[in-house]
Amino acid sequence: MGPIIMSEELEQNSSGNWEKYWDIVKRRRWWIILPGVLFWAAAVTASWLIPPKYRSETVILVEQPSVPAQYVTPNVTVNLQTRLRSLSEQILSRTRLLRIVQDMHLYPKFGQDLDRVVEQMRKDILIELVGSQERNEVTGFKISYSASDPHLAQEVAGRLTSLFINENLRSQQELSEGTTEFLQSELESARKNLEKQEAELRDFRTRFLGELPEQAQGNMQILSGLQARRDGASQALNHAEQQKLYLSSLIEQYRAPRTALDPTGKAKSTNEQQIESLQSQLAEARARYTGRHPDVLRLQEQIANAQQLKRAMDQQAKTAPPEREKLDDASTETPVLQLQGQLRATELEIANRKKQIQEVERQIDDYQTRLNMAPVREQQFASLTRNYNQSRTNYESLLAKKMQSQMAANLEKRQQGEQFRVLDPPSFPRKPYFPKRLYLVLGGLAAGIATGLAFVIGLELLYARIHQEQDILELGHSVFGTVPPLPTEDELQSTRRLRRLEFTTAAFIAALIPAVTAITYLKG
Repeated sequence: MGPIIMSEELEQNSSGNWEKYWDIVKRRRWWIILPGVLFWAAAVTASWLIPPKYRSETVILVEQPSVPAQYVTPNVTVNLQTRLRSLSEQILSRTRLLRIVQDMHLYPKFGQDLDRVVEQMRKDILIELVGSQERNEVTGFKISYSASDPHLAQEVAGRLTSLFINENLRSQQELSEGTTEFLQSELESARKNLEKQEAELRDFRTRFLGELPEQAQGNMQILSGLQARRDGASQALNHAEQQKLYLSSLIEQYRAPRTALDPTGKAKSTNEQQIESLQSQLAEARARYTGRHPDVLRLQEQIANAQQLKRAMDQQAKTAPPEREKLDDASTETPVLQLQGQLRATELEIANRKKQIQEVERQIDDYQTRLNMAPVREQQFASLTRNYNQSRTNYESLLAKKMQSQMAANLEKRQQGEQFRVLDPPSFPRKPYFPKRLYLVLGGLAAGIATGLAFVIGLELLYARIHQEQDILELGHSVFGTVPPLPTEDELQSTRRLRRLEFTTAAFIAALIPAVTAITYLKG
């Protein structure tokens, strides 16, 4: 039974508390209603007195270039947020804003206080980015302007929109053209440097012709050929000197005494030995060379002359002594003249061979010097070639970039690059965005009621009075009896008149507040 009794007591206490609070509300009703009405009236008055502000808004879409980037790379690769920040700083500059203010006669209440004018206009302009949540990128932006007149707000928003579009187009073209001009100047500098490198390389080739690295193989082949020519000329010189000695000995034999021409004498034996020696040299030459080689032909001619001389000497030896004496001078003179002619030719050949050997040795020294200088020239040529290749690569790279930049600039001039396009033109605001009259009125009503409640609570706490039997019980006293109210007729009539006035006033307030609030909503 204990828990049931406690539950019943709690229910009675809760019911008693609500009845007590409701009794307070009924007793202090006008302390709650009047502040609410006053605050509501103040809010309504304020909502109509505060100057309204209208906001015109436009949406600008960022269109991608009509030509894909894989064909023409744009010169301007700055992201949209950075570009919009730069454009905003330019358009919201003091000079631009003052020009708009003067053209459209904005903010006359500020007079000549230009700083306040610029500050207020910057507050009235709002720029918001519009992005795609799926691709997490910016696809456009919004421009809005606030003014006390909707037509003025729309006109200024249109002016700002035009400024953004035109300024973006101008800046894009200027950046593209500036990039092209910079690349053109760099290209001109690279061209001059390349021409300088080409001239140095050309002068190096001309000055050290024959000592270049690519000519080393040819120089070695030519040197080998010159050395072979020198060896051949040296051998020919040796043979010519031998021929000279041989011819000189033959001439001395012809001019020797008769006893020297005896068939059993030494002259005959020397002539035969000479022929044998020449035949031995001819056999060696034929083993080494062909039948048309100059050494082979020369030895054959020497052998023929020696054999002719031998036949002449044999013929003289067979002739009778008286006849030999008569023919001595004539028979001896003719071979000697022939031999002397051959001797002079041989001496001339010796001189030519020596001169040829000197010329060949000079050429050998020249080509040997070229081969010795080849490593140095190769290092110098490699340095020049490396500089030339770097200059050429730089020039070709700049030329390609310049052509690409020029195409991008032409694309911007034709307005086929990334452009700003007005998706939604500046709107005409039908209602002001500030103040929010409905919220202001309802807020004033709620604030008044809350103030009245707070005032009532304060009165009840400060001025505690006994109004009900429950108040005496809560003080710990017992009630022995109650006396009902006994009003007079005048008091009853006065009470009825007061109730009718309260009812009329409450009805008027109940009708006024919704009506005025509805009007405020429709106007706001």
